[in-house]
Amino acid sequence: MKTLNKFRGCLVGGAVGDALGYAVEFMQDSFIRERYGENGITEYSLGDEGKAIISDDTQMTLFTAEGLLLCSQDPFVKDTKEGYRKHIWKAYKRWFLTQVWNDVVANYDESWLLSLPELYECRAPGITCLSALSEELNSTFENPVNNSKGCGGVMRVAPVGLFLDEKKHPIEEIDLIGAEASLLTHGHELGYIPAAALVHIVHMAVKHEELSLIEIVEDSLIMMTKIFPDAEYLQDFLDIMNLALHLAECRVDDYEAIKELGEGWVAEEALAIAVFCAVKYADDFEKAMIASVNHSGDSDSTGAITGNILGAYLGIQEIPEKYLTNLELKDEIVKMADMLWENR
Repeated sequence: MKTLNKFRGCLVGGAVGDALGYAVEFMQDSFIRERYGENGITEYSLGDEGKAIISDDTQMTLFTAEGLLLCSQDPFVKDTKEGYRKHIWKAYKRWFLTQVWNDVVANYDESWLLSLPELYECRAPGITCLSALSEELNSTFENPVNNSKGCGGVMRVAPVGLFLDEKKHPIEEIDLIGAEASLLTHGHELGYIPAAALVHIVHMAVKHEELSLIEIVEDSLIMMTKIFPDAEYLQDFLDIMNLALHLAECRVDDYEAIKELGEGWVAEEALAIAVFCAVKYADDFEKAMIASVNHSGDSDSTGAITGNILGAYLGIQEIPEKYLTNLELKDEIVKMADMLWENR
């Protein structure tokens, strides 16, 4: 049950951060505090139907999870790296369909996500994702589809770290599958290396409870050096992540620390901000959430990644009830987490 709670915590926690941050995604810090008070946004800003609205971050995370599940049921490519690449791509193409289609697909066959009307809402979908998914599957490490390092490649890959098991895949391969999932739409090294690192962090948080969160993050950096030793921008990634860890241990104002790390529009900044918040408040989900979204940047993505990490580390039982109530698609997100756990 403890592991199941971590699966639920990771997916629901990501949705919590996404929904809390989505309301302030394009606001400057000064306006956030003017509107919500000195501490910024701390409670959901509910939509017209009384729901805390999720964005494309959670939408794509759900489709990543569905791709993993469908690969595990495909006898021809089950549990293979190429199979996961293929099925995650097909899942992203289905998400793309929801963004360009005006109504629920009547015949959704294997994809139960296509039966959910809420997933057809356009919630600021990433232009890079839409552009890449309008093409054929052709992005590789040697010939990437583009040179983008936007955070759209990292904010959706947490399910890879949850679902894949070291009994079937070495941890290096699990991380690489996360990188491949990002590479489908984001071709820059600093687009897919952070994705591999997030997958590593989530996986270790769930599977290795004897480790502290800071030890888990440090282990992810060692692994990125092992997997991508010749990457041109590897040192840039290591530098910003080590800065995040340093700031988390200092007595520095959250906003000032995040400002030093960036705004989160690109993947390495988004992960660094999330790591800073999660490590600094490793035992307090609410404080981590509030810190992760109250800045002049990509608040929903930094919130979502923080929620993925800390939800996996602490479990859903540590998410305050106020963040579970009125969360859009909460039951469906829990269902997806349960399906990943049951089929792992």
